[in-house]
Amino acid sequence: MLSRPRRNRSSPAIRALVAERRLSPAKLVLPVFIHDHPQDVPIAAMPGCARLGPAGCLAKSREAFELGIRAIALFPHIPETLKDEHARESLNPDGLVARTVRALKRDCPQMLVITDVAMDPYSVFGHDGVVAGGVVDNDATLPILAAMAVAQARAGADVVAPSDMMDGRVQAIREALDASGFGHVLILSYCAKYASHFYGPFRAALDSAPRADADAPRDKRTYQMDPANAREALREAALDEAEGADWLMVKPGLPYLDIISHLHRQSTLPIAAYHVSGEYAMLRAAAERGWIDYEPCLLESLLALNRAGAEIIFTYGACDAARALRHSGG
Repeated sequence: MLSRPRRNRSSPAIRALVAERRLSPAKLVLPVFIHDHPQDVPIAAMPGCARLGPAGCLAKSREAFELGIRAIALFPHIPETLKDEHARESLNPDGLVARTVRALKRDCPQMLVITDVAMDPYSVFGHDGVVAGGVVDNDATLPILAAMAVAQARAGADVVAPSDMMDGRVQAIREALDASGFGHVLILSYCAKYASHFYGPFRAALDSAPRADADAPRDKRTYQMDPANAREALREAALDEAEGADWLMVKPGLPYLDIISHLHRQSTLPIAAYHVSGEYAMLRAAAERGWIDYEPCLLESLLALNRAGAEIIFTYGACDAARALRHSGG
């Protein structure tokens, strides 16, 4: 037998040398939920995660940075009293996101701060766009998203991340950023965000699900992508790249490894993947029941995203993964 593939698996040193992909904390982005209260509030559906107050957010950022993670993504929980039909609170220069960005950049200037550009946390309807006549109005939404991105850049955001899936929003944001003197701010476009049932814990954490009692669509299927479609993602990615996106995002992660791979082959832009709340919650729940070993399964999941072509990986388990990689020498 001349060919024996097992020779390349015969020791840890050999396996490390021939590994085609290698996870590192520098590839990870830590998403955090923030709120305007001093205390951190644990999220029942996402063990290990909480809505973080100002002190908790800074502490979590420092912990992540010390573990080698160099990017944090902010998702705000907005009180109902500050929500309206046009997401006006998202433009508040003294609002939750703006204050948090400024605090993070003062406390840890080297940490990359990524902000979410979408109306749903601020909308009384829980939708990512302006609702008029029972439908989501794409073109009426674009100026709001552009103004939101500029407000976040003005606060110090390094990367703005439109997650809304409105047509034309990347160009609108790029033009607004450039006109306002923020040509250096990157755009991470959620170019292939699917209408997934894996977002449940996230929406519970932010109270951002579509309102069932409002004159509005009951779900987000008129703008988020149909899980049945793959070629459509290539079209979305090409459009966003032409409009000025710097990075492209696929969300969710593991159920859409084929989409990550397709985009990686089509585009020369960095590809990001979001290991979403439902994926994370399933790992934690199964581990709590003793059915799986959490850290190895987490690392295997993230490696699969990386192997499919994601250079950037958002995961609520970023700190856990970074600690595991440190202990394993990865």
